[in-house]
Amino acid sequence: MSRIGRVERATNETKVFVEVNLDGTGAADISTGVGFYDHMLHQIAKHGLFDLTVRTEGDLHIDAHHTMEDTALALGAAFREALGDRSGIRRFADAKVPLDEALAEVTVDISGRPYLVHSEPEGMAPMIGRDYDTTMTRHIFESFVAQARITLHVHVPYGRIPHHIVECQFKAVARALRSACERDPRVTGVPSTKGTL
Repeated sequence: MSRIGRVERATNETKVFVEVNLDGTGAADISTGVGFYDHMLHQIAKHGLFDLTVRTEGDLHIDAHHTMEDTALALGAAFREALGDRSGIRRFADAKVPLDEALAEVTVDISGRPYLVHSEPEGMAPMIGRDYDTTMTRHIFESFVAQARITLHVHVPYGRIPHHIVECQFKAVARALRSACERDPRVTGVPSTKGTL
């Protein structure tokens, strides 16, 4: 059975289409109008081995906030749809990913409960490129978690270059999600003593 989620979201601020295949090969077709954000979403696809299509048209004449937020909300909803009843998945996973001087440590629980714990070095430059506000990284994960209904812990204990600090987070999240979403042949039903996630 294919595990594909497809979500369309339209507001006065953005129009978003997201499709994700959890059992893909890492193929990506992504366009949000925010170059660095596209680069980060490519990390999710490549390192999660998710086939990912993202098409966002946003009010970039104001700034990139709505575009990134609404894309993350739609991506989370698509993940939730693709997971279905979450039967047979591993559920828990973690990953550590370095990028030169920066290190990201991520733990995920496909729990049905949206919760984010996020920390990264303080004092980062406010922008990467011309349109990626570095304070948005946490908010992107908050938005994704809210709709995916997962618990996500992201910790960057050290790093110096903002590009590296942000990118290693997306790579580590991708690797942890990949493992948590994988089917475990020994698991029958939903991996919870409650019987539901």
